[in-house]
Amino acid sequence: MARHVLAVGEALVDVVHRADGSSAEHPGGSLANVALTLGRLGRDSRLATWLGRDDRGDAVRAWLAESSVTTTAGSDRAPRTSVAQATLDAGGSATYEFDLEWQVPDDAGATADTLAVHTGSIAAVLEPGASDVRALVEAARTTSTITYDPNARPVLMGEPAVARTHVEALVRLADVVKVSDEDLEWLAAGTAPLDVARAWVHDLGAAMVVVTFGGEGATAVTTSGEVHVPSRSVQVVDTVGAGDSFMGALLDGLWSAELLGADRRDALRAIDHHTVQTLLARCVAVAAVTVSRAGANPPWSHELEDA
Repeated sequence: MARHVLAVGEALVDVVHRADGSSAEHPGGSLANVALTLGRLGRDSRLATWLGRDDRGDAVRAWLAESSVTTTAGSDRAPRTSVAQATLDAGGSATYEFDLEWQVPDDAGATADTLAVHTGSIAAVLEPGASDVRALVEAARTTSTITYDPNARPVLMGEPAVARTHVEALVRLADVVKVSDEDLEWLAAGTAPLDVARAWVHDLGAAMVVVTFGGEGATAVTTSGEVHVPSRSVQVVDTVGAGDSFMGALLDGLWSAELLGADRRDALRAIDHHTVQTLLARCVAVAAVTVSRAGANPPWSHELEDA
């Protein structure tokens, strides 16, 4: 089997309602978006997900396949395909309502060729799948780098204090965490986002926590210090999938730097500032393309080269 990244979590259909009253359906889902970004950047990308054998499920599978993403066995056994209703404000920012269910396919898991397992968002909190996600991640640490993006959905996650307990349990298992300032402001109101990130590195054991600040760029906290990169100036169409494309680009960059895989855990923990700067600059570039067009539509590698 070829070396690959395995994303574990939701794929669904986003029904996007725009400020002008128009609406459209787009395939999406946080984990699907990460897998899609990796596929478009030329990586072997696999997704363990939960789709129905229906028209919407067919649309999601076709969308993934066009970007060279493979869905794992059993990912088509849901009774129906889940839906997220995304309402955009005048600035393109989205709020969500969900009609979904989530389970981990029976045979999903890392192998000796799985360089990284990525999870987060709904998949890491919605039962019955969430407990299986955690078990899968615990087992995968012997072979794979673990990456995690809480990508908080308050309407599904309950009280922030309770949600933070679940989030930090996965942070303790993760090597790399990507989290937005908005997520941290909800999870830890009254605490500066970077202070939370520092605690996740120094107290909970993550090698790197990257905090994204929307139009203000991103900051990585590592065991050896912090690196900030500014955002790129673009005309924002909407922010759907922006954080996920950033995460996909981060995995791509770590792969290029030969920092993925359980045997590279010590090297990842010793990552230098120049490498972090390079990683974040590419992530910002990928996210800038995504927000410049409608829906979760990350760039292909040739688009970045042309830019």
